[in-house]
Amino acid sequence: MPASWVFATNNLHKLEEVKQAAGNQIIIQSLAEIGCTEDLPETGETLQDNARQKAEFVFQRFGVACFADDSGLEVEALGGEPGVHSAHYAGPQRSSVDNIHLLLARMEGKKNRKARFRCVIALVEKDEVQLFEGMLPGEIIQTPRGTGGFGYDPVFVPEGETRTLAEMSLEEKNRISHRAKAMRKLIGHLLSRQPSKQSL
Repeated sequence: MPASWVFATNNLHKLEEVKQAAGNQIIIQSLAEIGCTEDLPETGETLQDNARQKAEFVFQRFGVACFADDSGLEVEALGGEPGVHSAHYAGPQRSSVDNIHLLLARMEGKKNRKARFRCVIALVEKDEVQLFEGMLPGEIIQTPRGTGGFGYDPVFVPEGETRTLAEMSLEEKNRISHRAKAMRKLIGHLLSRQPSKQSL
């Protein structure tokens, strides 16, 4: 039977993506399944800091080995914004619509539309923390397209594509996404270890 790991997130979209990316290689447990209903802390200045903070928070309270991710959109013409502030770019309401509106307003008139999604996953077990990173380069378009995905997906076209992430199926997105790339590194690491070290 595959090993079981807790994914420390309250974002159901992320949970769905990660479960699909993991397939039947490992079993992904949600916070709800371990009885964690608290908001996770995200006060770090980098994606690495936030991922580690969330995973350590769950590990310390519930004593289970777990992993957490933090991801962000980094736009070249905006000096890397919104970056670590991607989820609350337009304010604490964490509205994807508001965030996209603000992003497009700040991108108005800019010829350089290059951007990348970046994801960092922190795996925490005992006193050990390991980080896994994935990136997806692309560009920001001027008008949102598509109804799938979440966050900035409707305005992001991956390199070599003509469709936005929001115009792709979850299966298509999971083949190329920054989170899927980081997950593949994490899963490869977990599967390379001894079975006795994989279980919680």
